[in-house]
Amino acid sequence: MTSVDEPPAPGARARDAARTRAEILDVATREFARAGYDGARVDEIAARTRTTKRMIYYYFGGKEQLFTAVLERVYDELRDAGRRLDLGQLEPEAAVRHLAGLVFDHLERRPDFVRLVTIENIHEARHVTAARRSGRIGSPAPAALGRVLEAGQRAGRFRTDVDAVDLHAMISSFCFFRVANRHTFDALYGRDLLAPARRGHYRALLGDMVVAHLTARPAAG
Repeated sequence: MTSVDEPPAPGARARDAARTRAEILDVATREFARAGYDGARVDEIAARTRTTKRMIYYYFGGKEQLFTAVLERVYDELRDAGRRLDLGQLEPEAAVRHLAGLVFDHLERRPDFVRLVTIENIHEARHVTAARRSGRIGSPAPAALGRVLEAGQRAGRFRTDVDAVDLHAMISSFCFFRVANRHTFDALYGRDLLAPARRGHYRALLGDMVVAHLTARPAAG
């Protein structure tokens, strides 16, 4: 038997540290999304966790590093969702619809992602740029999107003057707008872009736009 005063085993300490770090990131994600980078306070984040401000600095180094870690995680979540997709048996048109739907679903489920990216753009991508230089954030265009696009181009079904970054921008802009501008759009036009009754319509519209663009004849000149 072990004494109750005996320190926890290294494996248990590692699990506790991982849980503490994850809890801090969960709370920090909500706080930065709510208050912005400038408005968020490490004291407030600590108060909403089972840790202390000192421990937050121990795990992350400071507010700037904590915000960067939050951004890294939300970008990783989207990329990981793309990696888990099995598109091998789908035709290129169906596969690209599937990927567009994944982004549509993810941003709808994670409005904090939209808010955090908006905040980071206000700061001219300072944190994302630093993280990318150090290799902690990869390419913003999912690899799966590039593979589907290349398969369609090799088969002669997709135009060849579009690359994965163009396609990622097209898909993301629609999905991002729908979440980021929900309230102003509703106030101006009387239409809630996130209304459940119209969800299927907008999801299909996104897929139709993407496939129509990829299969259209390129404009002359």
